[in-house]
Amino acid sequence: MSKENPSQLEKLLLDGVESNTPEDIKTDKIFDYDNKNKFTFTLTKDLVEKLELRKWFDSYKKEAMVSTAGIRGPQNVLYPHDTRFPINTIGITLATLAKALVLKEKYPNDELIKLVGCEVRYNSKTYLDIIARIQSALGIRTLTPLNRQTIPIWLASFLAFKLDLVGAEYITSSHGISVKNATKDLNNQGSQFLPDESIEFVNKIEEILNTVDKDGEYRIDFEASENDLIDEKTMQKLNNGIDLYVEYLKNGVANQKNIELIKNFDKKIVIDAVGGAAYNTLSKILEKLGIQKNFDWLNTQEDPFFHSIGKDIKDGKFYDWSLDITVVAKNKEGREYFPVVESLKYDEKLKNYPIGTVCLVTDPDHDRLSVVQIEDIKNKAKVNAVGVDTIELDNERILCVFSANQAFLMIMDFWTQMLKESGDFDKHKRFIIKTTASSKTWDEWAKHNGIAVINTPVGFKEIANATKKIEYQIEQGVKDIKIKDIFAKTISLGDSPRMIFGGEESGGMIIGAQEIIKSLNGRCALAMREKSATEAIIVTSALVASLDASLWEHLARVYDKNNIVAKYDVREDIAYYNESEPNIEKLKEAKKLGEGLRTKNDIFYLALAIGMLENKITLENVKEILSSTFKNLDFSNLSDVKFVGDGTYFDFTDKFVEIRPSGTDAKTKAYAGGANRDELFVFAKTLGNYSGDLSEEYKKYLSEDYVNSVKEKSLEVYEKFARTDEDKREFKIPNYKDTFLK
Repeated sequence: MSKENPSQLEKLLLDGVESNTPEDIKTDKIFDYDNKNKFTFTLTKDLVEKLELRKWFDSYKKEAMVSTAGIRGPQNVLYPHDTRFPINTIGITLATLAKALVLKEKYPNDELIKLVGCEVRYNSKTYLDIIARIQSALGIRTLTPLNRQTIPIWLASFLAFKLDLVGAEYITSSHGISVKNATKDLNNQGSQFLPDESIEFVNKIEEILNTVDKDGEYRIDFEASENDLIDEKTMQKLNNGIDLYVEYLKNGVANQKNIELIKNFDKKIVIDAVGGAAYNTLSKILEKLGIQKNFDWLNTQEDPFFHSIGKDIKDGKFYDWSLDITVVAKNKEGREYFPVVESLKYDEKLKNYPIGTVCLVTDPDHDRLSVVQIEDIKNKAKVNAVGVDTIELDNERILCVFSANQAFLMIMDFWTQMLKESGDFDKHKRFIIKTTASSKTWDEWAKHNGIAVINTPVGFKEIANATKKIEYQIEQGVKDIKIKDIFAKTISLGDSPRMIFGGEESGGMIIGAQEIIKSLNGRCALAMREKSATEAIIVTSALVASLDASLWEHLARVYDKNNIVAKYDVREDIAYYNESEPNIEKLKEAKKLGEGLRTKNDIFYLALAIGMLENKITLENVKEILSSTFKNLDFSNLSDVKFVGDGTYFDFTDKFVEIRPSGTDAKTKAYAGGANRDELFVFAKTLGNYSGDLSEEYKKYLSEDYVNSVKEKSLEVYEKFARTDEDKREFKIPNYKDTFLK
């Protein structure tokens, strides 16, 4: 990685990395990943021991089993071969080889085509090159954009499905801190791998390491960086898939009415392409739709440091808040503020835009959307009363910061009204798919509109998995399609249902298609498999253009019109260590300690849910335990406690609280939704920050041995849920000779 003229903050980061990297690591790359010629890397037993690859593998395997969005981790941004870090060139090499070998065994006589893409993160193009060269050395044709330029995650997913590829790989860590990276593995549907898919290649990595132990070495071939099986020409011919995607959009959110609304809107909508990668694709899509003149842009230059957004100096050291604009912190005076939003510097960048201007903020892999709007400061109290957070831009203006829960409620309501006006709504039974941590307002809204709700564990792959279960029954000709959600509730969907919306509170969404989406080889889908900020930006822009009021006023109208009671949502993120620590040994130790705290908190609640599931304890017992542990909280109207695939869900008559351990880090996330915002904050903070210590009251009902056994039990419960009504459609490699891929 090289970069001229880094900012002061980036220099602080890079200097910290440089000073904390030992000289022997700086000088020994293990293999020359910059060598563009064909070569063979021999992994020896001595190297496995020297690089502590067994220890690396144990952590990698653990991450693969719980990760909600790719196997993520920090990397050495200056020396990516540094195996002290979870993400490194050796690890990428082993994982790529293992995935390729799994595919070769599954489809021994077929032409295999995969796609590989990336966003702007440090070393992403190095990892892309490694992936493409190892795959091509094994005879797998690898599509990649011309000159290895960036593309969004949803485009890689879309093309995997649309072109009937055997899969895709995408290098990103979403909106995580700058030093993090990951590979998101996409299957032939364009869906992120579920744990049972990840375990196949993880086991293959172990086989490779065992072979090294047995034979003393394992030879890994790298094709030349420029060879016929690394295929940029096909992507160039397909305009990187943009033309196909525009065609898809026109049959959905980019319909004629929405496009006309946007064209006729007399204000500019601002798009903030944080990291810069979104601009490369989205600007071309907007141009093809004829609406590019309606938008202004911020941050169009690609930058792995993300234009210093989310970056800070804390206690004299570099600190990264990530790119999650919902992160809340406290300053020295104890005042809460939004550090990521403030680092966007909208007080300067939006100072010449009028009140009412909407800014749509996306992240480096362009799959999440955040919505903000400039408002008159005189309306601050009214805005806050609706539950919308605000930041003062100057003496006259505030910035309304809408949560995804709020923005997406307005979007699904807008889309539903459009379908009703066109007469299409009643042609099919309608449903939404949401994660349990998402807003209770979505459930209330759906009930008011006669729309079914399917709840899943957190993670967009879970939304995709539910969608595929429904599609499978449609293809089987089932007349009364039923699906069981993570609450063990059976939802009836009739014979030909259509998705209105699929999304999660963290900012990812998709709109379902009205007409069945078909791949080149005739596979069918109700919706795409990855969240797309492009879909979100287009439908949000149409919504904004259709309004005669500010978004916060419209949100209040949606609440009133749909009799919404649980209007408020809060989230408490508890990080148990500083992810920005430049010393990897200190970072590892802090993370290990943090994971222990996270797990202890998780198991405290998880045992209650599993205990109820197995009839070891009653709801009254749980109330007694919680009331004695948290004397400041009222559990009298607690109605149920459930394990929801990756966390514990407390259902009250007037609210919900969900506690879940992060699937990617030493963090706990506490969500709450209901009618009393102050009460929600207290519940989320109290339960989320609890140590997990078991009181005597607790141990009266559940033994420590039982508590220590529940994590494994929960994995079995999740596995049963994932496999119930599973999509049994078998993927067969098509003959590509009559397609774009001939």
